[in-house]
Amino acid sequence: MLGALGLFTVLLGAALPLVDFFIVNVALPTIDHDLAAGPALLELVVAGYGLAYAVLLVLGGRLGDRFGRRRLFLGGMAAFGLTSLACGLAPDAWTLVGARVAQGAAAALMLPQVLATIHSSTSGARHARALSLYGATAGLAMVAGQILGGVLVAADVAGSGWRSIFLVNVPVAVAGLVLGARSVPETRSDRPAPVDLPGTLLLAVALLTLLAPLTEGRAAGWPLWTWVALGVFPFAAAVFWWVEVRADRAGRTPLVPPSLLRLVSLRRGLAVVLPLSLGFSGFMFVVAIALQQGLAMGAIASGLALVPMALAFFGASLAGPRLIRRWGATRVVPVGALAQGLGIGLIAWTVWRDWAGLSVGDLLPGMAIAGLGQGLQLPVLFRLVLSEVPPAQAGVGSGVMVTTQQSALALGVATLGSLFLSLAGSADMGSALVTTLLVQLGVVVLTLLLSLRLPRTLPND
Repeated sequence: MLGALGLFTVLLGAALPLVDFFIVNVALPTIDHDLAAGPALLELVVAGYGLAYAVLLVLGGRLGDRFGRRRLFLGGMAAFGLTSLACGLAPDAWTLVGARVAQGAAAALMLPQVLATIHSSTSGARHARALSLYGATAGLAMVAGQILGGVLVAADVAGSGWRSIFLVNVPVAVAGLVLGARSVPETRSDRPAPVDLPGTLLLAVALLTLLAPLTEGRAAGWPLWTWVALGVFPFAAAVFWWVEVRADRAGRTPLVPPSLLRLVSLRRGLAVVLPLSLGFSGFMFVVAIALQQGLAMGAIASGLALVPMALAFFGASLAGPRLIRRWGATRVVPVGALAQGLGIGLIAWTVWRDWAGLSVGDLLPGMAIAGLGQGLQLPVLFRLVLSEVPPAQAGVGSGVMVTTQQSALALGVATLGSLFLSLAGSADMGSALVTTLLVQLGVVVLTLLLSLRLPRTLPND
């Protein structure tokens, strides 16, 4: 049984990888200045982490099912601390990129064990509460990462500058190891399946051929390899699915069992998680660049602009379980999407009205409303996706969900980020930001429409 201290520890492990996905956004200008990285390598600092993370997440979940989730959690935590140290001590840009890739791989070992441990060692009201807290932690970590990054860069602790955003992970990882060894129970699948090597390789090819060109294409000037990779992607995805279906029909356990996607709650929940996460990560990246480079705001001011969003998200996350019991998931999530759309629209109008004179206070209402909407959606969706997954497949289900979310986060930075930077090159950043926010508003509308098909209740909760 997972106790309070154990839950706190695994939630700490859930927060670290998401914090580190976003914490670099506000530090990119300083990294560029210190290491003379250039646009392409700066993209790799972000994308290298995200790619390794997304590609290996499902495999991490499968390894936890087989060898023990506590063991993989602690191993991933230790590796995350060591790779964070390597990032913080990197002498040049290419070393930093390599360390970030290794850090993403470590995160992929650690994070799937969090949801799998919660899913297999809690039940009833404790299970619902733990998943709600996981959703709240995930959302807060994404916003807090950018805020924390701004504070650390501006504080310049002992002259460390941007390096402190990575070095701060080391003592946190040590604390996580000590707490995890004492409080996290060991769980694993009763019938662990062997590693699906063909599925793992094909999933890696599919994700790489999609995410690598989209994240690097603009900065590299869209060379031939980016178009070749994008052309390969649909074929790689189709072959991956064909191999997985054949393995499933033959009685083997594929990396992503197609039978798992027959669960209505999982399939429809993932369909909403995808655009929600895509829009969220794109928004965070674009706002950081626009405020710092467009308005010359400092790292702290850029981070403070997101505080209302974080507070509103946390409050909505705590209220979510009570609202679900009263109204059902099919009402709570669409209401959240409407609130998020209102907040994004209000931010776009505020930027359009007075870009040159924009202040952190001007953004407060829109940020708070958008955060409220996100807080009503994300925790509910996490609970919904895993609500029908059998405990024996907890690692696989967790890996599939987190891979979907992580891939969408990387896609958001690649698509909305590239759109914004392209527009900013031919117009002022205010106009580019408004246009990008309006595109995100369209993504929110898609989220709203998809959320109308969610089950009204959360099965087995």
